[in-house]
Amino acid sequence: MSATSGAGVGTVQSVHRAVRVLEVLAHEGECGVTQVAAELGVHKSTAFRLLAALEAGDLVEQSAERGKYRLGVGILRLAGATTARLDVVQEARPLARELARQLEETVNIAVLHDGAALYLDQLAGASVLPSHNWVGQRIPLHATSNGKVLLSGLSAEQIRQVVGGRLRAYTPTTVTNVRQLLKEVEQVRVDGYAVVVDELEVGLTAVAAPLHNAHGDVIASLSVSGPSFRFDPGSIDVAVDRLVATAQEVSSRLGWRDRTA
Repeated sequence: MSATSGAGVGTVQSVHRAVRVLEVLAHEGECGVTQVAAELGVHKSTAFRLLAALEAGDLVEQSAERGKYRLGVGILRLAGATTARLDVVQEARPLARELARQLEETVNIAVLHDGAALYLDQLAGASVLPSHNWVGQRIPLHATSNGKVLLSGLSAEQIRQVVGGRLRAYTPTTVTNVRQLLKEVEQVRVDGYAVVVDELEVGLTAVAAPLHNAHGDVIASLSVSGPSFRFDPGSIDVAVDRLVATAQEVSSRLGWRDRTA
């Protein structure tokens, strides 16, 4: 085994042990170094290093009784981020289901995650052709309507950082120039929605609109997608109207108020 691979194994082991520390504290409430070491089956010095690393990230904290550790406020921050996503899905799903029924196409909910659009939920319409299940998958931001809507919540500099310098061409119509992408994202901000035809896959059309929180931030994207042959200009207009209305209703349920209306 090489030194590099050995270090990798050690890192993974440390991660597993750190997770185990959090589980122990969640179960016990408060623990000292000795108890944590016993629970993990490691030396006290190892347990102390793990607790110190977690404390530096606010994931654990020392209680008033020094030497005792408990879960820290960092856990609440992480849990809050997860709860926010669950809130979006919970509020959006009934309306998204109705939208899918009306348009007889697939409706997706996506969020920005690690430089991509992460699909959280999907509601299938009654179309003849079954749709690919995107839930849990990450797709490129520059080649999708959801992605462009999510980018519309960022500044130009943030967009450049997120997408990088080279944009992959998935089809002949994929936008591969960052400057052109910035122009399209700006148009999304003006229009309040994005339309993408054949950019991720030839034959796939999608329209998307932003979901806002109470502060007006773009926290997610709601989209309708299906085969391009079913999306003529008239169908796209209908889809956009109903999609935008649905997205605004979901945003309203999340506390957003459209001050431009």
